[in-house]
Amino acid sequence: MWSVAQLCRCSALRAPSLVVAGGRNGFTQLAARQLAPARTSSTLGCSKNRVFRISELLKSNNIVARLCSTPPKPKQSKAVGYWLLGCSGMVFTAVVLGGVTRLTESGLSMVTWKLLGEKLPTTEAEWEAEFNTYQQFPEYKYKNQHIILSEFKWIWWMEFAHRSWGRCIGAAVFLPAAFFWMRGYLDKGMKVRVGVYCALVAAQGLMGWYMVRSGLEDRFQGPSDVPRVSQYRLAAHLGLAFILYTGLLGGALRVLRPFPPGTLQKITELKSVTALAHSVKAMAFFTALSGAFVAGLDAGLVYNSFPKMGDNWIPDDILAFAPTARNFTENPTTVQFDHRVLGTTTLALATALFLKCRRAPLSPAARRVAYAVGAMAWMQVGLGIATLLHYVPTPLAASHQSGSLLLLTLAIWLTHEVKILKYIPK
Repeated sequence: MWSVAQLCRCSALRAPSLVVAGGRNGFTQLAARQLAPARTSSTLGCSKNRVFRISELLKSNNIVARLCSTPPKPKQSKAVGYWLLGCSGMVFTAVVLGGVTRLTESGLSMVTWKLLGEKLPTTEAEWEAEFNTYQQFPEYKYKNQHIILSEFKWIWWMEFAHRSWGRCIGAAVFLPAAFFWMRGYLDKGMKVRVGVYCALVAAQGLMGWYMVRSGLEDRFQGPSDVPRVSQYRLAAHLGLAFILYTGLLGGALRVLRPFPPGTLQKITELKSVTALAHSVKAMAFFTALSGAFVAGLDAGLVYNSFPKMGDNWIPDDILAFAPTARNFTENPTTVQFDHRVLGTTTLALATALFLKCRRAPLSPAARRVAYAVGAMAWMQVGLGIATLLHYVPTPLAASHQSGSLLLLTLAIWLTHEVKILKYIPK
């Protein structure tokens, strides 16, 4: 910026609502009333307007000025927070819908993918053509040879609903993001976050089709081999959804429950609560990711007893594959055992967090959320055991998967509430 003396050859200017002046020692805000009024008889040819001589006031000390006719915009709009919260709710719904699609074995019913959506069959002839196309792929050849057109329509609609909802999420993220960006509602940090959200949405859609393709490939040996998507791609697809959900919810909380102005301090009394809350959050994520391998390998059907696996605490075939590392992602027995261990560990941490928060100096809101985390962890383990003992019925299994995301939600909320308590006002 230039000095006012250089910019203004005239000796007077009309009064701005605010003058922000900056020099070597920082910036100073000068209200209009702080400027000395000048006589109005001849300045700028305006006899009725009040003017001020400011060049003499700002000329010294290398002061530069910016004249603001309107107050600056707020850093963040609540509308951005509600938008992010709505998008996180849509992702939550997509995870539930995707779980039901997987449990009803509907995911391989649509054998093509187009960015803007597949053509919806409207006539009987079009449905017959769609069904004939499906019959060329492994799932029909090795598993669903008995189904008729009406049954095919049902699984096709399930997958269509899941894909359509995913495209709605894309529209709900990209279009408002462009609007808020262009209108200046996003600060620098939020712009970075929104860019990451958009990239994650795009990656999630591509990963979904990449996952489905693995179940359409002709890599199955015969009638005894069950066509299914790759458990690695399924875990990646679910993991991206959880990461996107975590980011959207965290961004919404930052806007709707902002950190107070002040300095972030380390509070000894909250150190253990913070560590436990972050541990529960991390374990909820990794346990859910382990659940994707359980679903991808149908590992929930190999040992349907609890707490033991059959007659043993540790089954004999837990390391049956070679090399050993393969067992952790390809052996259904090992995958189920790992899921049990991770779930039990999450429960232990959530219980410890609940007990610790009973005496910790928390706000009422943080304490309620902490209690909810403990209760949800026990409910989630109960749902998991019931799902296992009843041979993975769809309603129980879908509730169990939804419970994992709800537990993660509460853990994210708790860490945010605890962090608010660490800000010491200036």
